[in-house]
Amino acid sequence: MYTYNGLQLQIHPDVFHPGFFFSTKLLLSQLNTIPMKGKTLLEIGAGSGLIAMSAARNKAIVTATDINPVAVEYLYRNRIANNVNMNVLETDVFNGIPPTAFDIIAINPPYYKKNPENYAEHAWYCGENGEYFGKFFGNLGRYIHQETKILMVLCDGCDLEMIKAYGKKNHFSMNCICTKKNLVETNYIYSITTAA
Repeated sequence: MYTYNGLQLQIHPDVFHPGFFFSTKLLLSQLNTIPMKGKTLLEIGAGSGLIAMSAARNKAIVTATDINPVAVEYLYRNRIANNVNMNVLETDVFNGIPPTAFDIIAINPPYYKKNPENYAEHAWYCGENGEYFGKFFGNLGRYIHQETKILMVLCDGCDLEMIKAYGKKNHFSMNCICTKKNLVETNYIYSITTAA
């Protein structure tokens, strides 16, 4: 069990744990600066559901997705246990999500370069050549409108130039809006916009 700001989450060992890593809470703190009421929010790779459920509590209309069926099962469980209304989908990045223009897209992606060998490893590994980001940026345009806010958390241990190159190839630019250093790593929040 993990408790944060009134939410009680049951977290399976095969699911990314927000209490052990700083990235989820950093992304959540940035999202908390955005008015949520009535906004549609998509969290890709929702994992524990902390971000998605926090947004839903702030009156956003939330869709939470994950490729890991265990994560999806626990998203359902935690949604019910916390009496939170949100849509939950088992999907690989955007696969299976009908094209919809969301107001906010939040993502704490896998960013280490290795091919994931099981569902749990999808939380960490983006493929040997960063294929995850090819899928993300290649389909992102079908899920946004002119005012969509897209926030992604990354760290100094990932190949930032590779990720930016995938964005540029698909006509997106990445702007670092927050940097936070801890004892282990430096995390960054990027705002993603369509390139001019």
